[in-house]
Amino acid sequence: MEKTNDSIKDIIKKAKEGNQIAFSTLLDTFWNDVYGFQLLRTKNENDAEDITIRTFSRAFDKIDTYDDAFEFKTWLIAISKNLHVDLIRKRKRSLLDEMESQGDAVKKVLDETPTVEDRLITEQNLADLLLDIKKLKPHYQEVINLRYFNELSYAAIAKELNEPVNNVKVKLLRAKKLLAEIIKKK
Repeated sequence: MEKTNDSIKDIIKKAKEGNQIAFSTLLDTFWNDVYGFQLLRTKNENDAEDITIRTFSRAFDKIDTYDDAFEFKTWLIAISKNLHVDLIRKRKRSLLDEMESQGDAVKKVLDETPTVEDRLITEQNLADLLLDIKKLKPHYQEVINLRYFNELSYAAIAKELNEPVNNVKVKLLRAKKLLAEIIKKK
Protein backbone atom coordinates (compact mmCIF):
# COMPACT_ATOMS: atom_id res chain seq x y z
CA MET A 1 0.00 0.00 0.00
CA GLU A 2 2.01 2.94 -1.31
CA LYS A 3 1.15 6.27 0.24
CA THR A 4 1.65 9.60 -1.49
CA ASN A 5 3.69 12.30 0.18
CA ASP A 6 0.58 14.47 0.68
CA SER A 7 -1.44 11.67 2.25
CA ILE A 8 1.46 10.90 4.63
CA LYS A 9 1.50 14.55 5.69
CA ASP A 10 -2.26 14.39 6.32
CA ILE A 11 -1.83 11.21 8.36
CA ILE A 12 0.99 12.81 10.39
CA LYS A 13 -1.22 15.85 11.01
CA LYS A 14 -3.98 13.57 12.30
CA ALA A 15 -1.46 11.71 14.48
CA LYS A 16 -0.33 15.02 15.98
CA GLU A 17 -3.98 15.59 16.89
CA GLY A 18 -4.01 12.23 18.70
CA ASN A 19 -5.84 10.12 16.10
CA GLN A 20 -5.07 6.47 16.95
CA ILE A 21 -5.91 5.23 13.45
CA ALA A 22 -3.30 7.64 12.08
CA PHE A 23 -0.70 6.19 14.47
CA SER A 24 -1.57 2.66 13.34
CA THR A 25 -1.38 3.71 9.68
CA LEU A 26 2.06 5.24 10.21
CA LEU A 27 3.22 2.10 11.99
CA ASP A 28 1.92 -0.13 9.18
CA THR A 29 3.42 2.11 6.50
CA PHE A 30 6.92 2.46 7.94
CA TRP A 31 7.37 -0.69 10.06
CA ASN A 32 9.20 -2.67 7.37
CA ASP A 33 11.54 0.25 6.59
CA VAL A 34 12.64 0.69 10.20
CA TYR A 35 12.72 -3.04 10.97
CA GLY A 36 14.73 -3.78 7.80
CA PHE A 37 17.18 -1.00 8.65
CA GLN A 38 17.69 -2.40 12.15
CA LEU A 39 17.92 -5.99 10.97
CA LEU A 40 20.83 -4.99 8.72
CA ARG A 41 22.51 -3.13 11.60
CA THR A 42 21.96 -5.61 14.42
CA LYS A 43 21.82 -8.89 12.47
CA ASN A 44 19.51 -10.05 15.27
CA GLU A 45 15.74 -10.32 14.84
CA ASN A 46 14.93 -9.78 18.52
CA ASP A 47 17.10 -6.66 18.80
CA ALA A 48 15.76 -5.33 15.50
CA GLU A 49 12.18 -5.85 16.62
CA ASP A 50 12.78 -4.36 20.06
CA ILE A 51 14.50 -1.28 18.66
CA THR A 52 11.78 -0.87 16.01
CA ILE A 53 9.05 -0.98 18.65
CA ARG A 54 10.94 1.53 20.80
CA THR A 55 11.48 3.72 17.71
CA PHE A 56 7.76 3.99 17.06
CA SER A 57 7.06 4.51 20.74
CA ARG A 58 9.56 7.38 20.90
CA ALA A 59 8.35 8.82 17.59
CA PHE A 60 4.72 8.74 18.68
CA ASP A 61 5.58 10.32 22.03
CA LYS A 62 7.52 13.08 20.25
CA ILE A 63 5.34 13.43 17.14
CA ASP A 64 4.83 17.14 17.93
CA THR A 65 8.57 17.74 17.39
CA TYR A 66 8.52 16.28 13.89
CA ASP A 67 9.46 18.90 11.26
CA ASP A 68 7.66 18.16 7.99
CA ALA A 69 10.50 19.80 6.04
CA PHE A 70 12.13 16.38 6.35
CA GLU A 71 10.90 12.96 5.26
CA PHE A 72 9.05 11.11 8.03
CA LYS A 73 10.92 7.90 7.19
CA THR A 74 14.26 9.72 7.60
CA TRP A 75 13.14 11.02 11.00
CA LEU A 76 12.15 7.50 12.08
CA ILE A 77 15.46 6.04 10.89
CA ALA A 78 17.38 8.73 12.81
CA ILE A 79 15.48 7.85 16.00
CA SER A 80 16.09 4.16 15.34
CA LYS A 81 19.80 4.70 14.77
CA ASN A 82 20.12 6.65 18.04
CA LEU A 83 18.31 3.92 19.97
CA HIS A 84 20.66 1.32 18.50
CA VAL A 85 23.70 3.38 19.52
CA ASP A 86 22.24 3.70 23.05
CA LEU A 87 21.76 -0.08 23.19
CA ILE A 88 25.37 -0.70 22.16
CA ARG A 89 26.65 1.74 24.79
CA LYS A 90 24.48 0.16 27.47
CA ARG A 91 25.75 -3.31 26.59
CA LYS A 92 29.38 -2.14 26.63
CA ARG A 93 28.87 -0.57 30.07
CA SER A 94 27.27 -3.70 31.47
CA LEU A 95 30.05 -5.83 29.96
CA LEU A 96 32.69 -3.61 31.58
CA ASP A 97 30.84 -3.73 34.90
CA GLU A 98 30.65 -7.51 34.64
CA MET A 99 34.37 -7.77 33.92
CA GLU A 100 35.18 -5.56 36.92
CA SER A 101 33.05 -7.70 39.20
CA GLN A 102 34.78 -10.94 38.15
CA GLY A 103 37.20 -10.39 41.02
CA ASP A 104 34.26 -10.83 43.36
CA ALA A 105 33.09 -14.04 41.68
CA VAL A 106 32.82 -16.00 44.93
CA LYS A 107 30.70 -13.29 46.55
CA LYS A 108 28.56 -13.05 43.43
CA VAL A 109 27.74 -16.78 43.51
CA LEU A 110 26.73 -16.51 47.15
CA ASP A 111 24.63 -13.39 46.45
CA GLU A 112 22.71 -15.03 43.61
CA THR A 113 21.05 -17.57 45.87
CA PRO A 114 17.72 -16.01 46.83
CA THR A 115 16.93 -15.92 50.52
CA VAL A 116 13.48 -16.58 51.94
CA GLU A 117 13.03 -12.81 52.21
CA ASP A 118 14.01 -12.36 48.54
CA ARG A 119 11.42 -14.94 47.49
CA LEU A 120 8.71 -13.25 49.58
CA ILE A 121 9.55 -9.86 48.07
CA THR A 122 9.46 -11.33 44.56
CA GLU A 123 6.09 -12.98 45.23
CA GLN A 124 4.70 -9.73 46.66
CA ASN A 125 5.97 -7.74 43.67
CA LEU A 126 4.37 -10.25 41.29
CA ALA A 127 1.08 -10.05 43.19
CA ASP A 128 1.18 -6.24 42.98
CA LEU A 129 1.95 -6.42 39.26
CA LEU A 130 -0.96 -8.79 38.66
CA LEU A 131 -3.30 -6.40 40.49
CA ASP A 132 -2.03 -3.53 38.33
CA ILE A 133 -2.56 -5.59 35.15
CA LYS A 134 -6.18 -6.23 36.24
CA LYS A 135 -6.73 -2.44 36.12
CA LEU A 136 -6.18 -2.48 32.35
CA LYS A 137 -8.95 -3.03 29.81
CA PRO A 138 -9.53 -6.75 29.09
CA HIS A 139 -7.95 -6.70 25.59
CA TYR A 140 -4.76 -5.18 27.05
CA GLN A 141 -4.75 -7.72 29.90
CA GLU A 142 -5.05 -10.52 27.36
CA VAL A 143 -2.15 -9.38 25.18
CA ILE A 144 0.13 -8.88 28.22
CA ASN A 145 -0.76 -12.30 29.61
CA LEU A 146 -0.16 -14.00 26.27
CA ARG A 147 3.20 -12.28 25.73
CA TYR A 148 4.75 -12.25 29.20
CA PHE A 149 3.08 -15.02 31.17
CA ASN A 150 2.44 -17.52 28.34
CA GLU A 151 5.61 -16.35 26.55
CA LEU A 152 4.03 -16.46 23.09
CA SER A 153 5.67 -14.82 20.09
CA TYR A 154 3.98 -11.90 18.35
CA ALA A 155 2.99 -14.23 15.52
CA ALA A 156 1.45 -16.75 17.94
CA ILE A 157 -0.48 -13.98 19.71
CA ALA A 158 -1.70 -12.65 16.35
CA LYS A 159 -2.94 -16.13 15.45
CA GLU A 160 -4.58 -16.58 18.87
CA LEU A 161 -6.37 -13.21 18.65
CA ASN A 162 -7.00 -13.49 14.91
CA GLU A 163 -5.41 -10.06 14.33
CA PRO A 164 -2.48 -8.78 12.24
CA VAL A 165 0.94 -8.92 13.92
CA ASN A 166 1.32 -5.13 13.75
CA ASN A 167 -1.96 -4.67 15.66
CA VAL A 168 -0.65 -7.01 18.35
CA LYS A 169 2.56 -5.00 18.60
CA VAL A 170 0.66 -1.73 18.90
CA LYS A 171 -1.70 -3.19 21.53
CA LEU A 172 1.23 -4.50 23.52
CA LEU A 173 3.04 -1.18 23.27
CA ARG A 174 -0.06 0.69 24.49
CA ALA A 175 -0.68 -1.86 27.24
CA LYS A 176 2.88 -1.46 28.53
CA LYS A 177 2.55 2.33 28.51
CA LEU A 178 -0.76 2.23 30.37
CA LEU A 179 0.66 -0.26 32.88
CA ALA A 180 3.69 1.98 33.43
CA GLU A 181 1.36 4.93 34.13
CA ILE A 182 -0.62 2.87 36.64
CA ILE A 183 2.58 1.84 38.42
CA LYS A 184 3.93 5.42 38.47
CA LYS A 185 0.70 6.71 40.08
CA LYS A 186 1.22 4.50 43.15
